[in-house]
Amino acid sequence: MNTRYPAIASDILKLFAARGADAVDVPVLQPADPFLDMAGEDLRRRIFLTESETGASLCLRPEFTIPVCLDHIHTQSGTPRRYSYLGEVFRQRREGGNEFFQAGVEDLGDKDIAAADARSVADAHALLSLCLPGRDLTVTLGDQAIFEAVLAALGLPRGWRMRLARAFGSAEQLATALEDLAAPTRGSALAEPVASLVADGDHDALAAHIAQGMEQAGLSPSAGRTPNDIARRLIEKAELRSVRLSSDAFEALERFLAIHVSLDQAPAALSEFAAGAGLTLGAALDNFAARAEAVAGHGLAAGSVRYDAAFGRPLDYYTGLVFEISGPDADRPLAGGGRYDRLLTLLGAGKPIPGVGFSVWLDRIEALREAR
Repeated sequence: MNTRYPAIASDILKLFAARGADAVDVPVLQPADPFLDMAGEDLRRRIFLTESETGASLCLRPEFTIPVCLDHIHTQSGTPRRYSYLGEVFRQRREGGNEFFQAGVEDLGDKDIAAADARSVADAHALLSLCLPGRDLTVTLGDQAIFEAVLAALGLPRGWRMRLARAFGSAEQLATALEDLAAPTRGSALAEPVASLVADGDHDALAAHIAQGMEQAGLSPSAGRTPNDIARRLIEKAELRSVRLSSDAFEALERFLAIHVSLDQAPAALSEFAAGAGLTLGAALDNFAARAEAVAGHGLAAGSVRYDAAFGRPLDYYTGLVFEISGPDADRPLAGGGRYDRLLTLLGAGKPIPGVGFSVWLDRIEALREAR
């Protein structure tokens, strides 16, 4: 295991302390189920899984947000509370280097959503400016809540809204979902008895059949999607095949996804889109405008923060703001984050706790520093 901390670590920790984020240390070994259930398909495929002596499913820490939230719940700490971290995460990567460092801040319990969102973006930007002085940085911002508000206003059934919301962090998955939404009805290519169980909507029998097949094939139910998850997705897809969106509504959705403007222009662009499409976006648009104003209050250059209506991040727990920060000479983002207001309740918190946070990839930052 690589234990050599990056040279910039001490400066980052000082910045976190100056911004009122308490350092927290969470175990490398984590319960696997929260990540398998909530982290998103892209991350699930890359987790290193193992088991405890009692057979409990564990994993090497693939990210920090879920462990920090679990620790907050376990310690029964009060809110609002800001946590900072700097340590290794472990993911299977095609390019190698399966162990790498991340640093970041999780901001829990602040009920001023716009202010907390803006502070998260500003803190991530300040950290990168500290580590990469003189570099031009671009913030790309999206909004899961705005996207879901558009889907609801267009009258999509709940099943389609859920599928498109899950695909929002992946351009490829979103494109595939939109093609399915626009395509004519297709028959099922499933073999029996799965096809009949799906047609009947018999979730329990289908899940049991899938579990039996996985056991016969020697596959662990914890290695990826569970039999219940697979059964639910198959039945959902069958139900979705019968739904089609009108051409006007589909064109409106495409117009929305094409919005890409500077953040200071985004509230007006969204209002103009909604009026032209005859849609009401309600509180989602009000919250967006308040956040845009709060971000501007941190002094970030107007042209350096862009709103991309089609931009999402491939983690299932985001509920509102999503963002990434890149440099002009970086082929991958240097920082990313977003809002996750439902996550702590799903993890076992007794009452809803709003949350927003970000992480930076220190290996990418160090590579740019060394290249320069």
